[in-house]
Amino acid sequence: MIYLKLLWSYLKIGIFGFGGGYAMLSLVESTVVDPGWITEQMFTDIVAISQMTPGPIGINSATYIGYVVPGTVNPESFASPLWGLLGSLVCTFAVVIPSFLMVLYLSHFIRRHNESGVIKAIFTGLRPVVVGLVASAAILLMNSANFCPDHSQAQLWTSVAICAAAFCLVYFPIPWRGKKLRIHPISVICMAGAAGFLIYGL
Repeated sequence: MIYLKLLWSYLKIGIFGFGGGYAMLSLVESTVVDPGWITEQMFTDIVAISQMTPGPIGINSATYIGYVVPGTVNPESFASPLWGLLGSLVCTFAVVIPSFLMVLYLSHFIRRHNESGVIKAIFTGLRPVVVGLVASAAILLMNSANFCPDHSQAQLWTSVAICAAAFCLVYFPIPWRGKKLRIHPISVICMAGAAGFLIYGL
């Protein structure tokens, strides 16, 4: 049954998804796209929505994926939105509960042994792994579904230009009347959405 598969899949993601939501994206993608539950295009759309909405991206994406997968796998049996809500609850619970239990225990353990050389060595080894996982998530999202779903060169270069402009606006301060202003990421998201609508929607 799809709900048991979702429960088991997201329990594994919750247990082995080190480094936060961005670091676990590659694991989520292989779990839900490779079996054919959703398409790569749907996955990238869900990631975009999860980034824009409040809350951790790992939990947000689990909620959205849990909602759409039952209807995608078996649209006749799971046509009602209630089946999607059940899937959202299953995935959200499954991805949260392992980390909740581990943090509940490990926080007490680390407080008692925070000066231990073994604990410090473990965290020293984990840091570059987390950086690598986040980098792999960035590379994972640099695909045709994000940059050129229509497979046209014009769309590809337009998407690259929007991506580069958004990065520069967030990362580099803008000189203005002797001051250096930083544009808030939410403003950049709104501007990127407006640019996409004007370029592709009209």
